Amino acid sequence: MKFLKIIIPMVFIFTAISCSKDFLEPQPTSAVSEEGYFKTDEELESGILNMYDGIQGTNDRSTSSNHSIQYEFYVTEMRTDNTRGKGAVDSDADQAQFVNYNIRATNGIVADYYRSMYNIIYRANVLLDNLGVASDANRARFEGEAKFVRAYAYFNLVRLYGDVPLVDKVIAPLDTEISYTRIESSIIYDFIEEDLLSAVANLGDGYKNRASKAAAEALLAKVYLTIGEYSQAQTLCESIMKPARGFSLESNFKDVFYNEGNDEVIFAVGYEPDLIKDSQGFSSEWLNAVGYTAGVNYVTKEMRDAFDQYGGDRTLYSIRQDVIQPSEYQVAKYIPNGDENLGIAPIASDPRLAGNDWIVLRYADVLLMHVEAILAGAEATTSSNAIASFQEVRNRAGITTTVATITKEDLLNERRVELAFENQRFFDLLRLGEAQNVLSAYATENGYNFTSTTLLLPIPSSEINLSKGLLEQNPGY
Repeated sequence: MKFLKIIIPMVFIFTAISCSKDFLEPQPTSAVSEEGYFKTDEELESGILNMYDGIQGTNDRSTSSNHSIQYEFYVTEMRTDNTRGKGAVDSDADQAQFVNYNIRATNGIVADYYRSMYNIIYRANVLLDNLGVASDANRARFEGEAKFVRAYAYFNLVRLYGDVPLVDKVIAPLDTEISYTRIESSIIYDFIEEDLLSAVANLGDGYKNRASKAAAEALLAKVYLTIGEYSQAQTLCESIMKPARGFSLESNFKDVFYNEGNDEVIFAVGYEPDLIKDSQGFSSEWLNAVGYTAGVNYVTKEMRDAFDQYGGDRTLYSIRQDVIQPSEYQVAKYIPNGDENLGIAPIASDPRLAGNDWIVLRYADVLLMHVEAILAGAEATTSSNAIASFQEVRNRAGITTTVATITKEDLLNERRVELAFENQRFFDLLRLGEAQNVLSAYATENGYNFTSTTLLLPIPSSEINLSKGLLEQNPGY
């Protein structure tokens, strides 16, 4: 059984539902509220687990909100040249809007993800507001975990939506000024940095399905790369890369995803099979006639070409041909119903209730971030340290030809095939300044409607309506 098993006491259900009027302040559904509930470390621990439950998201498709990372591939991967839906791209359906870059402010998935991230922030703020009852032995760890989780949610929000409201405490339901005032992105990044520095200082290593020092360092390194603080990012990557930290690449690429809790994993969201409240359904949706919504996040021709050129041994465990519709290719990293030909056993009796953990941060990502930090915004590097990290990832893939120079294009290509379908490609293109060029060319080739304004998602129209004019929409929507 995975370390993280989310079971929330019945009296603690006040955080389980987002209020339809104000997702930033979910209302109690029983007589017990956070003010009266938290009295012991054990009760605070249940609140900590509830934060991870918020990241995990609900797998119940009959509910209308808080699917969290179960919907993340829509707002990230399907907006790139990696994946698309297999249905008609001229459809008005929410899913099709991501493929053809015709996203609307009324898109339900956009609103769900936005609400989900703020629900996670709320859960973290509840914990931070109640640290006074924690024991001296556990207070620092509780604070570190809550600040890691809060930073994680804000990092996703600011990269996808731009300027967003900054809520750093539990607020009153009528405090609309905080709830609906968009704060400049640079201030949001300062806040994220502060939270993660606190998490690094307060946490140790050991967890895979919870925050750890290494997870906070890796996430902060990615933040620093995003804002151009390359030397700080390099220092953090090299801290994680020290042999004493215990992280290493799995020798077999398949084991990264099917040998859960391995030495390559730094932070993963834990799921349990066949339990509606603790499972995930998104990996089944990537398969034809298996999931709730079949055939989304299908592999593009451009992605298949990239694997042909750069994939090496990774290709077999990243994409596979759809036997029902042979012209299509599916994601093979998280196959919930197994594949006998690939030696993958079924993860659950019902693939829609999959138990595959979702990896957020892993060691290969850190090695490639190390290369990026040394590259430091330049077009190429001949650094031996960068080449060593780059080659370590390629060697595992069976690509042993040593390079003398690493270009930005080389790095993007390597990250693309190594981290394919892990919701990294969109952020990589943004961070390395290639989103406009790459996605514009891809859209033109395939008849899609890409414009520079679609690099930011719209602020959900439902939130703009609730704000009564306080929230301003992103340009182009």
